[in-house]
This record gives sequence, C-alpha cells and structure tokens, in this order.
Amino acid sequence: MAEYLGYLAAFLGTIGWLPQVYKAWSTRETRALSLATNLLILATVSLWLVYGLVLGAWPIIVANLLAVLLVGAIVVAKLIYK
Repeated sequence: MAEYLGYLAAFLGTIGWLPQVYKAWSTRETRALSLATNLLILATVSLWLVYGLVLGAWPIIVANLLAVLLVGAIVVAKLIYK
C-alpha cells in the first residue's frame, strides 16, 4: 500500500510541471520564469533522484527522473528564449 501511495504522489507531483513546460516551449515566453529558482529545483530533484537510486526506491526514482526531465526542459527553454 505504501508503494502505491508513493507512485500516486510521484504522479501528482510530476504532472504539475507539464503546463509550465508546455507553455514555455509553445509560446517561447520565459520572461516570468526565474532561472535561479528553476536551477535550484533542478538541483533538488536531481539529489532526490540520486537518493532514490541509492535506496532502490522506485516511486522516488520515477518521480524525480520525470521531474528532472521536465524542470530541465524549463531551464533549457529559459536559456534559449531569454
């Protein structure tokens, strides 16, 4: 049961980034996005990913792998579309 809760939390926490990624890439407008904040979030989810890998905790791994990809896409968009 605990693992299912982890996957649900992973799903809900990760899909929250989808609208921001879509908007940044579709409109090419990133002025309102903070590069510093997104870099901090990227570092945070990257560390959580490593932590999940060390523990072998799949809900943590899946959630943070997806978060790294999505937040990374926001950072790349911010750098490209300054």
